[in-house]
Amino acid sequence: MINTGKLAGRTVFITGASRGIGKAIALKVAKDGANVIVAAKTAEAHPKLPGTIYTACEEIEKAGGKGLPCIVDVRDQAAVRNAVEEAVKKFGGIDIVVNNASAINLSGTEATDMKRYDLMHNINTRGTFLVSKECLPYLKKSNHAHILNLSPPLSMKPHWFKDTVAYTMAKYGMSMCVLGMHEEFRPFSIGVNALWPKTAIHTAAIEMIAGSEAAKYSRKPEIVADAAYAILIQDPKTCTGNFFIDEEILKEAGVTDLKQYACFPENADKLMPDFFVDDNMPVSPPWDTFTIHRTQTGRTHGEIAKLFKKIESSLSQEAVAKTQAVFEFHVTGDESGKWFIDLKNGGGLCGQGSPSSPPDATLTMDSKNFFNMFSGKLKPATAYMMGKLKIQGNLQKALKLEQLMTSLRSKL
Repeated sequence: MINTGKLAGRTVFITGASRGIGKAIALKVAKDGANVIVAAKTAEAHPKLPGTIYTACEEIEKAGGKGLPCIVDVRDQAAVRNAVEEAVKKFGGIDIVVNNASAINLSGTEATDMKRYDLMHNINTRGTFLVSKECLPYLKKSNHAHILNLSPPLSMKPHWFKDTVAYTMAKYGMSMCVLGMHEEFRPFSIGVNALWPKTAIHTAAIEMIAGSEAAKYSRKPEIVADAAYAILIQDPKTCTGNFFIDEEILKEAGVTDLKQYACFPENADKLMPDFFVDDNMPVSPPWDTFTIHRTQTGRTHGEIAKLFKKIESSLSQEAVAKTQAVFEFHVTGDESGKWFIDLKNGGGLCGQGSPSSPPDATLTMDSKNFFNMFSGKLKPATAYMMGKLKIQGNLQKALKLEQLMTSLRSKL
């Protein structure tokens, strides 16, 4: 997406812009010569997450824009108001708001503690509402006013709710702001839209959830930044009330080469679909090609039992020390049953049935996908993102299976 210069001199207020998608959007508008308020919490370098509001502003200045770093927790009305006032004092007003800040926790109802629930709703839904509200008086004065929320299209399909009720409600709250505000603000010629990626985007948040392996099947944040730019340069009088998908808006803008956005171009046709996009699930993903050996009757021939025998012989105190988790597997399909791997007690134990200690994570999946996962044909993070793996309990410990299987695979 080539820069047009249409946002030169415009002031863009972006939440969560110190890294990831927020920073990518900041750099994209900066190339037009825009003024960018980097409204985020990270004032000091995080040991595991790159970037601060100050380093982001340095990059914005190098890209051709002007930056204003503001320490902002979008849950704090006073902090948001102060940042808005600083922006207006320095740049004279606000033309565009990008509500990007978000919190994620992909757990079911029982496993979601209320502190995490409150965090997601206070940042995602309340934060989006608050920032839009505080910026509204200045957006009304602009002749090119936009609000863009990084949130999904609204869908009432139970599929998007059943495994992550708390997170889905929090993200849909951002989208409901679009649904209501675009009509409410129409008399002021303020365009209000949502933007969501069709595939997984490789950010620090996704890496923390799904591990570095997810990058192989993800796109760069720049695809969302280019899509955001394609929206923000449009006339807000006519471009409003839309729930855009990144690659669709780019195709409309004339971008034909989407391969450029893949983290690994050789995997451009193997990308993980993102949540909340209806009809986004391929019937047979290209990376899911392993076939279990079957008898002529179509039944499996004890493959999972054989697999657990091999796993049992490969367990060690080293694996227990590294993992410190008990996993229970509910397998459906041709080899249905319960299995477990205890990597918390003694030298490790696995077998059929339930573990003697309460499981840290319970994983449910079809026997074919289960075997694919342990044979290396299907990554746990990919299976989870695709809806092929359901997880109850501690998600982070469940995804430690990625490391466990890597260490065991050579012995299997």
